[in-house]
Amino acid sequence: MEPRITLVTLGVEDLDEAINFYRDGLGFPMHDREEDSDVAFFELEGTWLSLYPRDLLAEDATVSDEETGFSGVTLAHNVPSKDGVESILMEAEAAGGRIVKPAQDVFWGGYSGYFADLDGHLWEVAYPELTDE
Repeated sequence: MEPRITLVTLGVEDLDEAINFYRDGLGFPMHDREEDSDVAFFELEGTWLSLYPRDLLAEDATVSDEETGFSGVTLAHNVPSKDGVESILMEAEAAGGRIVKPAQDVFWGGYSGYFADLDGHLWEVAYPELTDE
């Protein structure tokens, strides 16, 4: 297996609302989609993000769709400045996301915060302050 991720699929409760959050709220470029399609694709730098109804995704993976709390997975988006972290968290909140952890200096030497999208998927927005010590 090659060490790369080509697609991340998020199971969502309301596909249209999720599309609005990612396309209109965060400005992700959406691939052309048929109006009645059950899936939406967003081309990102180096990978793709797809949104698919949670129940259908669970069925496809042959697992239960029951809510179990934290899934143990977060998505990360690095930016070149602390201001960039603040800006993206505000953008996500304005689009309907929920700030889970406000931006702050973190133990590993960077600056980050977390937001949850409309379905509770956690995104870390981070400035990985690197030093040459």
